[in-house]
Amino acid sequence: MSRTQPAADLAALLREGPSSRAVFARPGIAPTRLAETLTALANADGGAVVIGMDEKGQAIIGLDDVQLVFNQALEAALDIDPPLVIPMPRIVERNGEALLIVSVPEGLPHVYSARGRYYRRDGRSNRLLTTSELRRLLVERGEVSFEAEPARLAVRTDLSDEKVQRYLDAIDAGAALGVDTLLRQRRCLTADGQPTHAGILLFGRDPQAFVPGSEVIVVRYAGTEQSDTYLREDIRDTLPEQILRAEAFVVNNMRVGAKLTGLAREERTEYPREAVREALVNAVAHRDYSIRGQETRVFMFADRIEITSPGRLPGPVTVDNLEDERFSRNEAIVQVLSDLGYIERLGYGIDRMRRLMADAGLPPPVFRETANGFQVVLVGHGERLSPVERSPVRLGQLTQGGLNERQAHALDVAAHNGRVTNRDLQEFAPDVSAETIRRDLADLVDKNLLLKIGEKRATYYILK
Repeated sequence: MSRTQPAADLAALLREGPSSRAVFARPGIAPTRLAETLTALANADGGAVVIGMDEKGQAIIGLDDVQLVFNQALEAALDIDPPLVIPMPRIVERNGEALLIVSVPEGLPHVYSARGRYYRRDGRSNRLLTTSELRRLLVERGEVSFEAEPARLAVRTDLSDEKVQRYLDAIDAGAALGVDTLLRQRRCLTADGQPTHAGILLFGRDPQAFVPGSEVIVVRYAGTEQSDTYLREDIRDTLPEQILRAEAFVVNNMRVGAKLTGLAREERTEYPREAVREALVNAVAHRDYSIRGQETRVFMFADRIEITSPGRLPGPVTVDNLEDERFSRNEAIVQVLSDLGYIERLGYGIDRMRRLMADAGLPPPVFRETANGFQVVLVGHGERLSPVERSPVRLGQLTQGGLNERQAHALDVAAHNGRVTNRDLQEFAPDVSAETIRRDLADLVDKNLLLKIGEKRATYYILK
């Protein structure tokens, strides 16, 4: 049994009082109740149980038989499934009375149960986990892989042969092994040929039909806060396409200007494109897809970009060890994206993002955990950039190339503003029908002069 130790930790627990991480128990706490409480702490963020006080942490009662309580604490930890590995309980003295502190570390690797029940510490009480909460915790701690589970009601034909073939062409494989064998090795098909969640997300014809909430929402606000003035695109597609389309939206909504460096005037974008891509890839690759109804969100403001993905950091990863720790909840997704060149090496790429931002003369990225997710914030040059004058598209040159005046105007607007919309042309030619303007823009897309971004009312066009 450990020797009596200083009460510095006890003082901190007393100041905190009963909470999600501090529990106070009387000397006669039942072993089953103690095991339940240790389980609840282990399935949450850890904490400590102080035995020998009233439940409010105000009255010191003390322990008559310290050895007995010490042994009961260790037995309670061993009765948990799987056995809970904890530091040796510590004896402390307060006002001449002996107390026992039983600590539960944070960031434990398993999901724990007491007598077949799964608890979690919620405020000042132990609460049974709901089915969805238990499933999410199992996924978060790597005991169940959501990406490797079969997608409910999905069949092999729900995977796009065209998208699968593009992947095979990119890695120059599949002929020797066979397509389905390779997809099984990549955990995109189960042993009996059913698409997994990873397979649907990477190659599905309609991924969001099987994994609700797996889309990416990108929004550009006019100012530094959310407002009613914005541009928005909801990207419902496979993960590789989501990355490409989200990056296109961000890049085409960046300021492009010049910044004075000493006596030199250097042209640059509001954010380094590679850093934006890295943040987008990480958000798509590492988010928790078992959380339904929460999309990956990319919000652009006048001074920053906020990229928020559902699911807190997985396994042993914390904000403090983010750059050094390597743990992915989506190994199959990460591997396929790596095969396709979206991820240069396995890992989070945090160090690369920091270097890119520093090279651009910008603050380092900010990483934070939210209540149910993870957020990356990139602070840009913003209004510190001086606008760069763009060379206007010459009307004569374009009309000679077979374009009408409306189409020439569309290219001119896209060159100056970075984008053009149907409304821009309607304002330029109010007497022309909406269908004619739609055909004008579609013709520019067919001529490989414009690229269409978005759908329906969110549609806009950029220079190809």
